[in-house]
Amino acid sequence: MNLGLFLMGTGHHIVSWRHQNVPGKSAISIKFYQEIASIAEKGKLDMLFLSDGLSFDKHSHPAELVRFEPFTLLGALSVVTKHIGLAATATTTYNEPFHIARKFLSLDHLSEGRSAWNVVTSYYQTEARNFTKKQHLDHSIRYKRAEEFVNVVKGLWDSWEEDAFLSDKESGQYFDDSKLHGLHHHGEFFSVEGPLNSSRSPQGRPVIIQAGSSEEGINLAAKTADVIFTAQQTLEGAQDFYKKVKEKAIQYGRSSEDIKIMPGLSIYTGRTREEAEGKYHQLQDLITPEVGLQILSEYLGDFDLSPYPLDGPLPSNIPETNMNKSRRKLLIELAERESMTIRELSKHVAGSRGHRIIFGDPQQIADQMEEWFVNKAADGFNLMLSQFPDSLTDFVELVVPELQKRGLFREEYEGVTLRENLGLREPEYRYARSGVEV
Repeated sequence: MNLGLFLMGTGHHIVSWRHQNVPGKSAISIKFYQEIASIAEKGKLDMLFLSDGLSFDKHSHPAELVRFEPFTLLGALSVVTKHIGLAATATTTYNEPFHIARKFLSLDHLSEGRSAWNVVTSYYQTEARNFTKKQHLDHSIRYKRAEEFVNVVKGLWDSWEEDAFLSDKESGQYFDDSKLHGLHHHGEFFSVEGPLNSSRSPQGRPVIIQAGSSEEGINLAAKTADVIFTAQQTLEGAQDFYKKVKEKAIQYGRSSEDIKIMPGLSIYTGRTREEAEGKYHQLQDLITPEVGLQILSEYLGDFDLSPYPLDGPLPSNIPETNMNKSRRKLLIELAERESMTIRELSKHVAGSRGHRIIFGDPQQIADQMEEWFVNKAADGFNLMLSQFPDSLTDFVELVVPELQKRGLFREEYEGVTLRENLGLREPEYRYARSGVEV
């Protein structure tokens, strides 16, 4: 299976910063991130996955209040790591394709083929006001625009053929201009001539990750993504999602093996299950009701829950949202399935940000991961660990050896590039040798 590590400041749990073993102000320390990267690479994990956002409010997760710009941080980590992939989030809603294409290809060369782009369309309404917009684009338009954006970026990444640069000192010929291609794209949202001033990727092109689970998000992922990050709570739901995405990929002329599906997974482990559960409850006891309620309200589309009793059920009148549609649906279904009160659901979200939580000793954790992997519910997982570095150290030292013993996880990296380690084939080049587009 493939395993990514979702970096989120001091940890995904909303109060991870309060844990006695978390150094103060570590989320803005390069040494802290270097330590996390080192532990993750020691555990042979596939990639570091860095989220990002372009706005926040006073109730946001502490990791969102102040955070490093992704390219700056991952560029710094590229020189202190050798194998682990470096995935950065960048929105298609408040960027331009040329900028994104250039930044990711630069990171790809700096890391010798280890970069990945997590494509998002932004769902926070407040981001619009930081980019001279009064209103956030409608959900369907955001995804339509994103599809064209991704296609433009892919086209720019193919500006140079692999052997275009001759650097022939005797003849004075630096490059073969027959192997340089302009894009000449004129679409509904973008007009981009190209070519890009960055040579071809060491891995063919950077890996593309997509995280949407709405219908529009699934369609975009099936057409364009190499990896899909999703939030699934049940084996049956994950199997349905897995099958749907793989079948859609085939409909779009791709192979089902061209896409890796990696649900988010929050893991609490220890020498015993009781020890693991104790770690969870230690953090849960630090959550204030106001914090948990605010996070839940945000995921429900900024729906105000304050008029409703904390120990009662979710109200039935939660309207549709132009924000994160799939997460809203998942949480409503979770509350109904588990008969959770608003208080219980808010504490669950604060502990995992809406993703699946599992507990156990190393064997029990490996059992639960193996069940999803062998039953075609996941190709791997994006680990959303509670607090750093302890939760990561627990996973690497306790769970990874158990997965390796079962033949479920690598003992050494298979290749040099992220694409090789994920088991993804190198994409076909956009142009034939004659210069004619394939």
